[in-house]
Amino acid sequence: MNTILHKANTRGHANHGWLDSYHTFSFAGYHDPERIHFGALRVLNDDTVSGGMGFGTHPHDNMEIISIPTSGDLEHRDDLGNTQVIRQGDIQAMSAGTGIQHGEKNKNHDKEVKFFQIWVFPNKKNVTPRYDQKSFTDSDKHNKLLTVVSPVGTNDGGVQIHQDAWFSLGKMDKGFTTTYNLKKDGNGIYVFVIEGDVTINGEELNRRDGLAISATDKLEIKADANAEILLMEVPLIF
Repeated sequence: MNTILHKANTRGHANHGWLDSYHTFSFAGYHDPERIHFGALRVLNDDTVSGGMGFGTHPHDNMEIISIPTSGDLEHRDDLGNTQVIRQGDIQAMSAGTGIQHGEKNKNHDKEVKFFQIWVFPNKKNVTPRYDQKSFTDSDKHNKLLTVVSPVGTNDGGVQIHQDAWFSLGKMDKGFTTTYNLKKDGNGIYVFVIEGDVTINGEELNRRDGLAISATDKLEIKADANAEILLMEVPLIF
């Protein structure tokens, strides 16, 4: 088993006033040659957007983009005709493919919106752009690992993307233990602690820490406090 620990306070950080963003991997003005990506996982941003503010309409292509809100309301519009609001419990995925234009803003003027913005390299280029969104409750994730992202064409649950990648969310009580078995040989897994403290294969992790793991086929997970984690299983070669 090989691991790379990314402590929360080692992430890149950019505060634009209306946007406060922490970058696990190189992004925009933050560049670290040792932290470009983990396999097909290219971007993991921890974003806070001020009331009424947002990202103007901008393009993407040939990228799978996942948004996971943790509080507030994020309004999405795109040139496919989608106008949606995503909230805590929602998972949104866009396959940019041949090209998509979209914008996002904080729907509320009186409170922040917080969300994770995640980009995954696709396994097919120039696909037809698509949009997917699903909602889950806290009970769906309570003391279990719930699949929230899976490959297009599977019946594994969650929103679907063009990559052999599976994301799981778990909201665990202190003392809870479980095992995660990787779903595809040769994949690696990136663990991100949303809240709380956990031990993964003997490595202690705290809030907003990340752990990149390769050369293993399973994780042993223990919640050292009430905790919420995001597991991102992705191909290392793609």
